[in-house]
Amino acid sequence: QVQLVESGGGLVQAGGSLRLSCAASGRLDRKYAMGWFRQAPGKEREFVAALTWNGSYRYYADYFEDRFSISRDNAKNTVSLDVYNLKPSDTAVYYCAARADTGFGGRIFYTSVDGYDNWGQGTQVTVSS
Repeated sequence: QVQLVESGGGLVQAGGSLRLSCAASGRLDRKYAMGWFRQAPGKEREFVAALTWNGSYRYYADYFEDRFSISRDNAKNTVSLDVYNLKPSDTAVYYCAARADTGFGGRIFYTSVDGYDNWGQGTQVTVSS
């Protein structure tokens, strides 16, 4: 199992930016794909961004208009999500997640909520108008 701890959330005004970070620990001897998901009150958890174990492929939700950027530093066991031009609709709890990376997955493999079996506790992002 992998333990994940998110940080970087908070209250920000619309139009602002945030960097969310996720630190991984535990069984890191396997190659893990990493993803960010979010869940707003009363809504289902949704995919935001993901990348392969070596960072060679990145995936984003189609409707985020290039406002999100995911990156990872395997030497530090961290993954980050930069969010730009925040909107009130971005208000949600943001979760970091990990899944063993086969190296053969396509977009569905990396973007499916149900495919991830290691989750952090989440970090709250609140965007004021």
